Amino acid sequence: MQIDDIPSSTARDLASRIVTPGTAITSDPAYMRGHGTFGENDTIYSSVAGAVERINKLVSVRPLKQRYSGEIGDIVVGRITEVGSKRWRVDVNSRQDGVLLLSSINLPGGIQRRKLESDELQMRTFFAEGDLVFAEVQSFFADGGLSLHTRSIQYGKLRNGQLVTVFPQLVPRSRSHFHTLPCGVDIVVGVNGYIWVSKHVPAAKVEANSELIYSDRNEHISDSERETIARIANCIHLLNRLYVKITDTSIIFAYEASLPHAVKDLLTKEVATDLAHTVKARLLQQS
Repeated sequence: MQIDDIPSSTARDLASRIVTPGTAITSDPAYMRGHGTFGENDTIYSSVAGAVERINKLVSVRPLKQRYSGEIGDIVVGRITEVGSKRWRVDVNSRQDGVLLLSSINLPGGIQRRKLESDELQMRTFFAEGDLVFAEVQSFFADGGLSLHTRSIQYGKLRNGQLVTVFPQLVPRSRSHFHTLPCGVDIVVGVNGYIWVSKHVPAAKVEANSELIYSDRNEHISDSERETIARIANCIHLLNRLYVKITDTSIIFAYEASLPHAVKDLLTKEVATDLAHTVKARLLQQS
């Protein structure tokens, strides 16, 4: 079926239509080709596997899987890959590493001043290779690379938890990407597909000791806290595997549905499928 064969009353359903490369979308000359399509013999075809999207007369296909493409203001989680001259390179799951400039961070204690040569010599005391950071996209460089900043006490080095990688397409942009779940676990949901799951640390504690944003030491994590962190991480894995939107709400629904099961069983096909259907049903009821 082609897009022009579908009644206009069902046009709103096009976004949920999945196509594969080479699928004919429309032969109506009134439509224009968008990203993820190509034209041949007056027909628009899909060039990628994804969901058909239509904005007025522009038809495009949003890939099911693709690298993260940043926007200014995005909240991302990244890993330091290189310490250079007055900057760090950060893996943000994009086509190229992002850049965090020395001038774009806060010094310990929340001090904001012009960075000196002595600060440059101490760059590895702030962030070193392998460290995970929570940052915001500030701007773009001429080559399309992302420029990041951590000029807020809420940003900084991530500790006390584990990293989960998901498809960036499953993480919608929202007002807040830092959440404290009812089970006592903090999550940082990066729109780049990197999600940090960690032990809850009260904001007042960080504000009272702002040097914690550069600390390398993990706090004591009890066995029950470790199990809860692992359960949340596995819930995120199963949502990603079955292509369910990943938000704090869907994670909470998955966690609540997972409680009758052992943590290690959450990634088995049968349990994961049942939990995903439960989450989808609850999300539909909520909407």
